[in-house]
Amino acid sequence: MERSDWNYLILVNRENPLRRFPDADMLEPVLEEYPDVLMEHRAARALRALLEAIGNRGEIIPVSGFRTQAEQQKIWDDTLLERGEEFTRKFVAYPGCSEHQTGLAIDLGANLPEIDFICPEFPDTGIFGKFREKAADFGFIERYPKGKEAVTGIGAEPWHFRYVGVPHAAVMKAGGLVLEEYAEERNAFGGGVK
Repeated sequence: MERSDWNYLILVNRENPLRRFPDADMLEPVLEEYPDVLMEHRAARALRALLEAIGNRGEIIPVSGFRTQAEQQKIWDDTLLERGEEFTRKFVAYPGCSEHQTGLAIDLGANLPEIDFICPEFPDTGIFGKFREKAADFGFIERYPKGKEAVTGIGAEPWHFRYVGVPHAAVMKAGGLVLEEYAEERNAFGGGVK
């Protein structure tokens, strides 16, 4: 698959499972210090640029990026076992239906001694607020904001960001739209989202 062939607006959720997965050569580490946290090339470059623009000095760290089907299945199974069905359905996407499997999603967290892999801390203030303020300028949206749970089918995840590109992120931010709503609007006007 050519890098230019990747759909940055792909909608992935329970109703829209992922049909194509990124090739390994489409992925790269988001930060040199975290070589195992991968994203699609353009998304990784945009994230690095955003972190640099806000003056991040390691306060915000990548927790989870691209996941294979096997990794997503293990996270689902382990969370189900450790935290129960209600929590798992609220915060973990079903395997094949996770944005992490696109290479376009990243979970970020505060650089703390202990980090919750499923729900990392990502406050609204300080450098974290600065990140949110600038995210759309670099093509990122907060994918699962509070108040949109009924639309996304996922609980509020202030740590989960999705690369959709510019200008889409700015339009979504200005309109208070999540990807499901943006996709619906684009489809209504013939723009389409695959």
